[in-house]
Amino acid sequence: MDFGTVVHTDTASGAPLALLVCEHASKRVPASLGDMGLSAEALDSHIAWDPGALAVAQQMTAQMSASLVYGGVSRLVYDCNRPPEAAGAMPIKSEDFDIPANVAMSPEERQSRIDNIYTVFSRELSDQIKQSRSSLDLMVTIHSFTPVYHGKPRSVELGLLHGRDDRFAQAMMTTLPSDPPFVTRLNQPYSAADGVAHTLDAQALPNGLLNVMIEIRNDLIQTSDQQAAMAAYLVPWITETLAGFQERKTL
Repeated sequence: MDFGTVVHTDTASGAPLALLVCEHASKRVPASLGDMGLSAEALDSHIAWDPGALAVAQQMTAQMSASLVYGGVSRLVYDCNRPPEAAGAMPIKSEDFDIPANVAMSPEERQSRIDNIYTVFSRELSDQIKQSRSSLDLMVTIHSFTPVYHGKPRSVELGLLHGRDDRFAQAMMTTLPSDPPFVTRLNQPYSAADGVAHTLDAQALPNGLLNVMIEIRNDLIQTSDQQAAMAAYLVPWITETLAGFQERKTL
């Protein structure tokens, strides 16, 4: 099965301090899978990708010393923030939607998706870390979430999530700008208990990188102006937080 390009990389012009990751950047479904048994509306919705997240990540990359690795296929085909053994890696249901193509998947097709999507994406992340390890200090994964989930509105607008290493997320909460424009919470609307910290724990942690996952409510990043404003808000905050760690390293 031809899955097309499953990972993209925008490399920094110099030695990057940060590696940004956007696992759910794309809603693309390979032609061989057709519509996966879903409507066009469902395939355009948040169940298939993280709307606005890639644009914010690209804006952030342009504003800081960073490279960016992002997915090229819908998370319904394979969620690159999940290990192969996770039920959500190739979900049979997402929110209220059954995913017929995943229900009917053979063991051979499942392994093909693992080999040709997850393994390729993971290898690219590992390669980027190795290539820039002498300068890299931080990994930031960028995601977006729906304002209403299972019929319930979410009041949180910006979430800082962590896996086994909570240092950078906690430090960002400490350096949260005064009178912040967004309702910001630690480990909301998800946490590591929901299985969302895989990339952080599998890639950043073993390589000694500080790390954080940023979740943005997607109604706040629908337009290019909103996306640019969000990036302009996040970059100085992240930079200030990272500078605090770097300062302590030199003492």
